[in-house]
Amino acid sequence: MLSTETVAIIGAGFSGTLLAINLLRHDGPKALLIERDQTRIARGVAYGTYRPEHLLNVRAMNMSAFPDQPGHFSNWLARSGIEAGFVPRRIYGAYLSDALRETMAEAPGRLTIVSGEAAAIDPGEREIGIGFADSSRVSADAVVLAPGNLPPHGLKQLEGLDPADGVYCPDPWAPAVTAGLGDNDTVLLIGTGLTAVDVALTLDANGFRGRILALSRRGLSPRAHDPAAPAAAPVSRPYAMGAALVRHVRGRVKEIGWHAAIDELRPHTQNIWRSADIAAQKRFLRHLRPWWDVHRHRLAPAVAGKVAELETEGRLQFAGGRIVKVAAVEGGADVTWGQRFTGAETITRVQRIVNCTGPQGDVLRTREPLLQDLAARGIIRPDPLRLGIDVDSRGRVVGADGCPNERIFTIGPMTRGAFWEIIAVPDLRHQTWDLARWLSSAHWVGGEGL
Repeated sequence: MLSTETVAIIGAGFSGTLLAINLLRHDGPKALLIERDQTRIARGVAYGTYRPEHLLNVRAMNMSAFPDQPGHFSNWLARSGIEAGFVPRRIYGAYLSDALRETMAEAPGRLTIVSGEAAAIDPGEREIGIGFADSSRVSADAVVLAPGNLPPHGLKQLEGLDPADGVYCPDPWAPAVTAGLGDNDTVLLIGTGLTAVDVALTLDANGFRGRILALSRRGLSPRAHDPAAPAAAPVSRPYAMGAALVRHVRGRVKEIGWHAAIDELRPHTQNIWRSADIAAQKRFLRHLRPWWDVHRHRLAPAVAGKVAELETEGRLQFAGGRIVKVAAVEGGADVTWGQRFTGAETITRVQRIVNCTGPQGDVLRTREPLLQDLAARGIIRPDPLRLGIDVDSRGRVVGADGCPNERIFTIGPMTRGAFWEIIAVPDLRHQTWDLARWLSSAHWVGGEGL
């Protein structure tokens, strides 16, 4: 059994913060919560936005941070005088910050927030050393990596564009995305998912009245939540796989509608994913992932209404196709792209290009110094699908030798290769809860594990 007195958590976004809170709640080991950007503590990328138009894409009643207190967030909203529903993500960040402060006050001295960039991890016989970019060091008995969502991968077609020129924005959350645009300009969003919707809303809120073209291979955009909030009744796990599972889901759609059909599958998706072999997982990613994403990761009704309004006005277009080439011109770029199905090529002059392809996962391509170092030394390795870090069912990282490390763990979206559905709060709260209980030996309480 792993004996831990101190756990170092590297990354203080949603997953890292919630793990720290749960360690304290379970009377577990002391924790070091390490974060290089103090403004991201308890917020991360998703909840670090201060834009009021960026709403949660899950109703407040399903957004409690704790599985044992399903009404925790709703009650916090009520005490704060905020109407529940699809609230702005910045409010959820404030909720997490409050939860962290309250928990630290109830367990004084058990959690230390460390400001700095972890650059190296050195496993020793008795403890793990963590080296920082400024050459300082701390040590712990176990380390949990919580890197959150990494920035999008770079695109080969855009390698000739210099971000310093202001035409190409590799970071969709940077303030420069909306700067210096005129009403006659065109913005190209590469990607048509939730990130692209966020950027389109921000452009509109900042007064941009030009044209927005969102481009992806299939041109699929996120669907909206049902305003009526239908409840999906618990059902047994479907044991069909592959094409048979697709037929099963389509049959359920005809019976109860697609919202409920997807929702009733949600409690089982991790088990379905883990029981599939690599070949089946690759087929899903190649053929079905875009369709799953737009039905699973939905828009708040108010956001969907605004997107529809922009489309009706001709200011926002979702298109399917692929970029053929990009040529820099004065004040912008000429983008040649081939339309889906017909292959017909169109040249569109744009004044800004924003990478909205979503978070990267391949640790062999990341520019994060710590992950680069761990991969180079074989302490971590990419999962077989290159979606994130290879981990076992408990979250222990798997090294280049194929063996899980007993003292180094990973939580959050970078474990999607093992769990697939691990980017939303309902999944992450269970993952952090379970790992905190394991590290605190609380999983043995009440006969569990016997």
